[in-house]
Amino acid sequence: AFGKMYGLKSTFRFPQEIRKTVILCGIWATLMITYFFFTRTFPFSRLAILYSWALTLVFLVIGRALIRAIQKAFLRAGIGRRKLIFIGNNAITSEIYKALKNNQSYKILGLIDDSKNSTDLKILGPLSELEEIIKKQKPDEIIQSKSGLGAKNDEEILEFCELNHVNYRFIPDLLEVRRTNINVETISGIPIINLKPTPLDGWGKVYKRLMDGIGSALGLIILSPVLLLTAFIIKLDSKGPVIFSKLDDGSPAKRIGQYGKPFRFYKFRSMKDKTDSLRYSQLAENNLRKEGPLVKIANDPRVTRVGKFIRKYSIDELPQLWNVFVGNMSLVGPRPHFPEEVEKYQKHHRFVLTIKPGISGLTQISGRSDLSFEEEVKLDRYYIENWSVLLDLKITLKTLGVVLRGHKE
Repeated sequence: AFGKMYGLKSTFRFPQEIRKTVILCGIWATLMITYFFFTRTFPFSRLAILYSWALTLVFLVIGRALIRAIQKAFLRAGIGRRKLIFIGNNAITSEIYKALKNNQSYKILGLIDDSKNSTDLKILGPLSELEEIIKKQKPDEIIQSKSGLGAKNDEEILEFCELNHVNYRFIPDLLEVRRTNINVETISGIPIINLKPTPLDGWGKVYKRLMDGIGSALGLIILSPVLLLTAFIIKLDSKGPVIFSKLDDGSPAKRIGQYGKPFRFYKFRSMKDKTDSLRYSQLAENNLRKEGPLVKIANDPRVTRVGKFIRKYSIDELPQLWNVFVGNMSLVGPRPHFPEEVEKYQKHHRFVLTIKPGISGLTQISGRSDLSFEEEVKLDRYYIENWSVLLDLKITLKTLGVVLRGHKE
């Protein structure tokens, strides 16, 4: 892991991979020998360390060789190949194309450029048709190798790739971009910078999912008495289901998750049954958040007596622990919104769909409904671009304080 040998996308050639495996296993064996030397404890023969090192090395090499063989078999069958488009027609493009054209990991679709110069690459169209070309070709990656497009065009390309979840890479010195989430790799000796929208990638994604799985499971177990008591009181207080999971017409209640995918959403019912749709009809004029796509009804008459209490202390959101457990949501992340609200997003708002929505987040601990929608988006963007395990822990601890104090509806 320290040698970055568990990357989801390996950039090592097999001889390099074997060399690194030998070196790292050697370091491991040396550390073991050093530990036993200083502690003067030898629970087994010293030869056992040598045998362990040799067997580990042999099986790791065999295992990685098998994985390479399986990967190549899939790639030959066209499975897992990444579709690539170039922006710019110049000598650097040609050189990178020559280096990648025989690489089975890529399927090169062509290039986007305003020129009509002859090239080995298929010209897909001019830069002005970028959106239409990408929507039609659906690439996984874009490499920009042409400078002089102008700051506005560069920013539009970057924003478009972020919103459509296309991996964007460029040749250094093309853009003056201040970003922290960058990876640098070389192709045919040419350094290429990969801009990532979030550090929540690779091992970061694994860490976050582990925390979500463990945290939601513990939450469901520890809070089970609260969940049962809340369900009982809701049933006594008003008619209707305990869990709000269906709309007034009987269709599933859904929210929009990562990459714009809808998912079934659960929370305790805090309103009178079959009154959800009134927010868009009889109660629409009472909306407090007219500056954005969200709807917040002032002095909402639909909320029950128990509903006011469980909303004040966010108890109504506890069933979302199940959404976290099954992987639709995260403990910390942007707030999940209704499909009809997401439809009203402007382009830059859709960046918040880069990661899974969360039960809590910077928005929830920074003012909740008192914030404007643009302020919410800025906070969510900051979280996405600066994610860390420590940041998640800080937000979680602050969330507990906010919940215990309660909040106004």
